[in-house]
Amino acid sequence: MFGAMLGEAWHAMGANRLRTFLTMLGMVIGVSAVVLMMAIGQGAQESVKQSINAMGSNLFIVLSGSRTTSGARLGGGNAASLTVQDGEAIARLEGVKAVAPVSMGNAQVIFGSSNWATSIIGTTPDYLDVRGWNLTEGYSFSDSDIRSATRVALVGKTVVENLFADSDPVGKTIRIKQAPFVVLGVLESKGQSLDGRDQDDTIIVPLTTAQRKLFGAQFPDSVRMLMVQAESPQTMTMAENGMNSLLRQRHKLREDDEDDFFVRNLTAAAKSAAETTRTMSLLLGAIASVSLLVGGIGIMNIMLVSVTERTREIGIRMAIGARERDIMQQFLLEAIMISVAGCLIGLFLGIGGALLVNLLTGASIVISSNAAITAFAVAATVGVFFGFYPARKAARMNPIEALRYQ
Repeated sequence: MFGAMLGEAWHAMGANRLRTFLTMLGMVIGVSAVVLMMAIGQGAQESVKQSINAMGSNLFIVLSGSRTTSGARLGGGNAASLTVQDGEAIARLEGVKAVAPVSMGNAQVIFGSSNWATSIIGTTPDYLDVRGWNLTEGYSFSDSDIRSATRVALVGKTVVENLFADSDPVGKTIRIKQAPFVVLGVLESKGQSLDGRDQDDTIIVPLTTAQRKLFGAQFPDSVRMLMVQAESPQTMTMAENGMNSLLRQRHKLREDDEDDFFVRNLTAAAKSAAETTRTMSLLLGAIASVSLLVGGIGIMNIMLVSVTERTREIGIRMAIGARERDIMQQFLLEAIMISVAGCLIGLFLGIGGALLVNLLTGASIVISSNAAITAFAVAATVGVFFGFYPARKAARMNPIEALRYQ
């Protein structure tokens, strides 16, 4: 019985191919738009997630305060208000896992006949742990290198590509501001940060080496910032409050004095960016879903036309024994077939469009099976919902009046 109804539905669709195609087109556009928008939106979420993971977990940045020069107030990080000893004191606070003092600047780096301008980070071995940064080759410098201000370096992937081409950089000697440095290791790739900066375009050297032989320091042991990692997300608030209190006490600030430092919660900022991206992804999906509604209305419209055109046929079927249920199932099946066929075509077009966007723009995309299944289920539901009224109208026709219809 069902097979016969399916064959009849297929025959009815084939009798008006152009109209069937135009009816199906609404579902094709709707499903392809949903799949494409969700792929782009989830790709953006994945990119933000990777940036957050690359940045490190449970992170704070403590910047030195601002200073005034010739009446002009400079931004944060310009005053020598933070020291290595501040970092050591913060590391002893409850809820703090590790602290890495940082002094940084830019410099031209030379290897053989190649040269490259990059950022130089002077820090301690704890920096790699705080940032969750591993080495792909070689090994890191140690505390003894900090004490001796050894001229050693760890190089990022971008630096390796621009200076060493295909050769192994480990053990090679590079020149930073004409000073020779031995490359101890190669940092794993971190990619772009949330602000679009290339994190692999960097060289890490011992803090004391950067202070004494590259950039200098306004005062002994002064640093531009401290990177602080909390033990867990639950201890971040406690760690932040402890840092504020400790630094005010160490810097001998009175109650009415402004802080001479700035504490930035990087994890909170990253989560905010991720939430914004997720909201935009849902918004894109919702906007694309409107086209599914339009496609459903198109199905209802054409099915109503079909019922009107086939009124006499419906009357003949009822006269020879077809029940209301049979007529309703027949027209409902036709609506579902149109919807599902349009959904399948739209699914392939949406996936193809997403892959094309990735190929042409390099944008990250994520083709989720859940999004495809959801779009397919919604399309089938739309077919049932918008096909129900025309099918019900056909099933409730008076057989005698249907036979008289011209």
